[in-house]
Amino acid sequence: MGSRHRRLSGPSLSQGRNPVPDYIPVARIADMLMNPGQAFTHNGQALAYPDIRLVYWAGGNPYHHHQDLNRLGKAWQKPETIILHEPFWTATAKRADIVLPVTTAMERNDIGYATQEGLLVAMKRMMPPLHEARDDHAIFAALAQRMGFGEEFTEGRDEMGWLRHIYDSCRSRWDDQGVAIPEFDRFWAGGLHDLEAEAKTTVMLERFRADPDAHPVRTPSGRIEIVSETIEGFGLDFTPHPVWREPVEWLGAEAAGEHPLHLLTDQPGRKLHSQLDSSPHSAAGKVAGREPIYMNPADATARGIRAGDVVEVFNDRGRCLAGAVLTDKMMPGVVRISTGAWYDPQADGLEKHGNPNVLTLDIGASDLSQGCAAQTCLVQVGLPRGPVPEVTAFDPPVLI
Repeated sequence: MGSRHRRLSGPSLSQGRNPVPDYIPVARIADMLMNPGQAFTHNGQALAYPDIRLVYWAGGNPYHHHQDLNRLGKAWQKPETIILHEPFWTATAKRADIVLPVTTAMERNDIGYATQEGLLVAMKRMMPPLHEARDDHAIFAALAQRMGFGEEFTEGRDEMGWLRHIYDSCRSRWDDQGVAIPEFDRFWAGGLHDLEAEAKTTVMLERFRADPDAHPVRTPSGRIEIVSETIEGFGLDFTPHPVWREPVEWLGAEAAGEHPLHLLTDQPGRKLHSQLDSSPHSAAGKVAGREPIYMNPADATARGIRAGDVVEVFNDRGRCLAGAVLTDKMMPGVVRISTGAWYDPQADGLEKHGNPNVLTLDIGASDLSQGCAAQTCLVQVGLPRGPVPEVTAFDPPVLI
């Protein structure tokens, strides 16, 4: 929305066909691991959680994005083996059985493209891989070779061979749409290609507005639907049109008597999600080495909290330490902790670094989406009940 650039499908690898038809919404990972065989609904389908014995995870960090990390920790004990691709000792890597060291973006070649930005970027590696790190393709190619289908996986191409192949496929596709880009060698030497020439003023739903019958939108009726007959036909316990429903946790709930502050969790300003949280830039935004918690001064005064204090944020699901920042921009009764602090629990479960996902609720937003139920979390805040421990989130594990 709001971009002048054409929505073009960029260079990408074929996904192939997954022979396993089962799937789950990503926010239901803990449910799946803890309840194999349990029935659930998603998008009108009746499904069941599979029995997962081995987890192979490449390109993610559930100990950053998942809700109720104490519950996830129990679920994480269920699989027999967990294998991870990771360049850093994240909380997830520390809890894996096998960690395959993978290259960072600075150690690999790639092509960068975003449909809304109008740039093709030659992402050239800045240095060779450190030690035994390999890029994801090299790892999977070696595994495929050991399993007897290496040639089928690589199709005879290495890293640069695949980049050239997907670029040439994209170039051919775009040429059919009247968009010209240089051949691969010239693009790679030049470093980037600007698609500004393809930019134009975009009017949302322009063709639909001009002729709704000839250019329907992608809904069952072809129209903009305020009421969905499809969703109504699923027979779920909610209306087929938008309504306000009382959240499980909010300041109007009975639980607010014990935990009277509504916690908001937004994206951090000094990092992307949890990436490079150990960097000086991210560290400069911490308070006492921890993620800040923003509070209204009246809420802080009522609890004997001063700016810069380390405070304990807690509810029935978990506890974490954060650094107090007092601001009139927060309304009374509401506090805010940005996501992204690397998960750092001690033995008694106290999270030392300010990761708010030890507090958040792990329930599906609805039986339709099964997404995470964001911004519905009640907490209490007070001064720590004991000595304040050191942050050890970035310490590597003890290796045997």
